[in-house]
Amino acid sequence: MTIKTRGIVFRAIKYGETSLIVDIYTEEKGLRKYIINGVRSRKAKTKASLLQVMSIVDMVAFDREDRDLNRIQELKSGFIYQGIPFNVIKGAIGLFIAEVARKTIREKEENPALFQFLFEVFTFLDRTKDSPANLHIFFLLGLSSFLGFIPGGDYTEETPYFDLKEGVFTEQEGHAHCLNEHFSALLYQFLETPMEACHHIKMNRAERKALLQDVLSYFQLHIDHFPTINAHLVLQEVLE
Repeated sequence: MTIKTRGIVFRAIKYGETSLIVDIYTEEKGLRKYIINGVRSRKAKTKASLLQVMSIVDMVAFDREDRDLNRIQELKSGFIYQGIPFNVIKGAIGLFIAEVARKTIREKEENPALFQFLFEVFTFLDRTKDSPANLHIFFLLGLSSFLGFIPGGDYTEETPYFDLKEGVFTEQEGHAHCLNEHFSALLYQFLETPMEACHHIKMNRAERKALLQDVLSYFQLHIDHFPTINAHLVLQEVLE
């Protein structure tokens, strides 16, 4: 069958002399893998630049459930980034988000709400005039709701600690996987703050680095075989 859908490029790998194999998260069918022949040749009708990581595309593709690799029939840009390509911080955050998405989203079925979440995060990152320095943490916690382990409970005087292992705010610091009161409060702020206002959450560089590591540890505790995320090392170098 043929599908017409929006997609977000998660990864593009060179195949042969002129082709690419691309992982695209599609609005209609979830995660799909496509082979595109001749895209790296001089006479290519489809420009390879359309298939860079984070690219948002409109596409018509052949889709067969019994095939690991399908083919794209038509492809054009679905959103042209104006800020990310020219801003080192935005670029680093975008690559981090794309890497986490690629390594955690495995479903090969439609999830329009998840696609819309990813679309809004990338386009907001591109457009925002405010500091994007907190956006990657907001993204991780938002993604956790789609992956089935969004933090539960509330940060209160009675439950001032977040238990990374159990995934809830609790009354006591029971073990090494519990955040202290300060970082539990910061985590709760992210859960209660909309994306457009997450830059208002005040953290210094050391706090942001530590909270990011805590949230990545949370992912490791709740996703089997959670792989190493490499882009956050670059992220730590460019964020203030």
